Parts: sequence; C-alpha cells; structure tokens
Amino acid sequence: MIVSACGLRCDECEFFNIKCDGCIVVKGSTFWAKEMMPGKVCPLYACSVNERGYKHCGECRELPCEMFLKMKDPNSTDEEHQASIMRRVLLLRGE
Repeated sequence: MIVSACGLRCDECEFFNIKCDGCIVVKGSTFWAKEMMPGKVCPLYACSVNERGYKHCGECRELPCEMFLKMKDPNSTDEEHQASIMRRVLLLRGE
C-alpha cells in the first residue's frame, strides 16, 4: 500500500505511475499541484512534511484541520468528500 501525506491511497489512484509517482516521491509537487497551486506543491504536503517535519498529516494533533477539510476533489460530491476524510484520517492514525 502506498499512502500519500494526506492519507490518499496512491496505489488506488488512476494517475499513479502515469502522471504521478505519489506525493512522497515527488515531494508534494504532484501534477495537479503544478497546475493549480501557486507554490507548485500540495498545501497539505507543504504543511505536514515541509513546514512541520512530519512524515504525514496523521502525526499532527490538529488532524483533520481546516485545510484538510476544505481540500476537496472537485469531481467528488460532499458525501464522497466526507467519507474520504473519515477513511483517510483512520488510515493515517493507523486505526
């Protein structure tokens, strides 16, 4: 299992090994971050790994923080987003 800093399963992503090798490998500079983010790095990766020195968001006591809750895949419904947050938090916390 390959897990991103925010708890997404890279090995389940349709872009894995095609457009992206996983955020840990690309140091948060994923294809979508390069296209959409001012710093060209995923803000969740930047916060947890670059700024706080964690391995992933699960090491942060603020999980799920406001940024974590607001970063939503535009292709998912609100219900899918909430379910994803719950799965990712549980995965990151090892539950």
